[in-house]
Order: sequence, then structure tokens, then C-alpha cells
Amino acid sequence: MQDFGPVWVEPTEPVFHAAWEARVFGIGAIVSLQGLANNNSFRHAIERMDPAHYLGSPYFEHWLTACATLLIEQGVLMREELDARSGGRFPVSRPSQAPPWTAAAAADARSRFAVGDRVRVSQAHPRGHTRCPRYVRGKQGVVDRCDGAYTLPDADVHGDDPPSERTYSVRFNAAELWGAEAESDATVSVDLWESYLARA
Repeated sequence: MQDFGPVWVEPTEPVFHAAWEARVFGIGAIVSLQGLANNNSFRHAIERMDPAHYLGSPYFEHWLTACATLLIEQGVLMREELDARSGGRFPVSRPSQAPPWTAAAAADARSRFAVGDRVRVSQAHPRGHTRCPRYVRGKQGVVDRCDGAYTLPDADVHGDDPPSERTYSVRFNAAELWGAEAESDATVSVDLWESYLARA
């Protein structure tokens, strides 16, 4: 998304800026190792944060919110217990509004692609988790690389027995993504799952 200002890079940035960030990182690792979340459900918990909270909080607070949300949803932690320990109402993410994922949702777009094929990204705007970036939806690009099969994130969060799909590196001209003001010879490559793509 645009208009959020520059990204400031600290030349000697530490791994953690404060001790609590290291503890949150450890909590995230434990939640994952215990099988209470995976990368996709963790990301979706962050995506469900209240927008003002998300934009006004640091990176590891996003992790903390996601961990607390997932532990409550899994029944490991009671909301009342969390509020009592934190000394007030602890901000957790909103409930997911996504319908259950079904194979039919992606079946019409599935096909095999080869390097050099022109493809168009699906224009879909799902209510749940997806790894299809908003800025490439509906845009045309060229397959640069065919990669392995990986679990489809959308189904991993919102369905049972998620399928594996081929993934592709798709190259887009910057002007296709951002219009005539973009650098004419610049390109952006994005890794995309097969069901996000159709032949152009």
C-alpha cells in the first residue's frame, strides 16, 4: 500500500530492540512447535488486527497479538485470564470472517504453466487469508520460473486437508502495476500459487 512514508533502515539494527521482543519471539516459536499455529494461521491472526492497532504498533507487538489471539481461539488461554494478567483489556485480533475454503473455489483457474507463458492474476478479493498480493490482482505478467509444490495458504487456514499446488515466479512490468508514472524498464517478480493464475 502507498503513502505510509519511507522505510527507515537502521545501519546497525539489533535483532531485538528490547528484552520483551525476544520473549515474544520465543513465545511464537513455542506456539508453533506445540502445533497451535503454523505460518499461515499466524499471518492471518496478524491480518485480523484492528487496523489502527496494527498501524500504531511495532513489529513484535503484532506477534504478541497473534499469539494471544491464537491461544484464546485454541482454548489454551481464557480471555479473562489474559485481561487479568495484563491489568486491563488486552487487544486481540478480530474473529475471522472467511467462509470455509473448498476445492471448487480454485478449480476453474488451475492449469500448468511454463516459463514464458503470459498469465493474469485472479481479481478475487477473499475475506480471509491469501498470499496473493492485492497490488498484482487482475494484472498480467510472464512466468519466469516454475517452482515446487507447496501447501496453498488459503486452504491451510480456512479448510481441511489443504492441497499442495505448484508455485511460479511471475514477472510484472512496473507500469502494469502502477501506471505510466512507474519506471518504464523496471520489473517486479512475485511468487504465486497456481490457483491465483489464469492464461492471459
